[in-house]
Amino acid sequence: MDHRSVRSFSDQRVDDSVISALVAAAQSASTSSNLQLYSIVSVEDPALRVAVNQHCSNQKQVATAPWFFGFFVDHHRLRRRLADLAISADSLDYADYFLMGVVDAALAAERMVVAAETHGLGVCYIGALRNNPQAIAELLHMPPGMFGVFGLCVGYPETETTLDIKPRLSQDRIWFRDRYDAEAGIGDYDERMAAFFASQKQDPSVTWSERSGRRLEEKYMTGRQAVLDFLQQAGLIRR
Repeated sequence: MDHRSVRSFSDQRVDDSVISALVAAAQSASTSSNLQLYSIVSVEDPALRVAVNQHCSNQKQVATAPWFFGFFVDHHRLRRRLADLAISADSLDYADYFLMGVVDAALAAERMVVAAETHGLGVCYIGALRNNPQAIAELLHMPPGMFGVFGLCVGYPETETTLDIKPRLSQDRIWFRDRYDAEAGIGDYDERMAAFFASQKQDPSVTWSERSGRRLEEKYMTGRQAVLDFLQQAGLIRR
């Protein structure tokens, strides 16, 4: 419950043995039907990291984190194996199997995050890996059937973390017993977030609701409006 995003990393090396343990933790996550429809790619070459970051909004944490991982839906591995066995994979491009891959990747990543934080490491998810899926696929030599769900920065924080933990919606606004309450709304969340914004030296007069609305404006899509086309072209979702 102390989780927070870390965007400033020290240059302290994270041993490969620790990273191997984190990947093992990720692999221990639940996976639907044991299909394991995801893969993890660590971007270690400095020049490649720069190129990838150009399609992730050139974020400081992507550039400076000791480790940067991409978590990918991966239908290629299973499709290729079934082709070797002359077994049909016709239904693999149904939307549900794509969702399985997304869920598998998310569960694996969060298991890795929890393990990383127990080692004193900091993390930051990078949704901008979805800004240009075609460019990412080309840079990382992805075959059809793969899609970058998000990136993950991992490393030791630059200094002892003193950032406040960002408030969440009240529990009674996201947990419903027996039936969903369509009128529940957000409660006092705008007010509590205003106090958080002020503590972070951000303008508290712009509410969380207003910020959320702005984030949904098309100009902030940063290329992600092309995701469906990419998924269809990559054979992940049938047209």
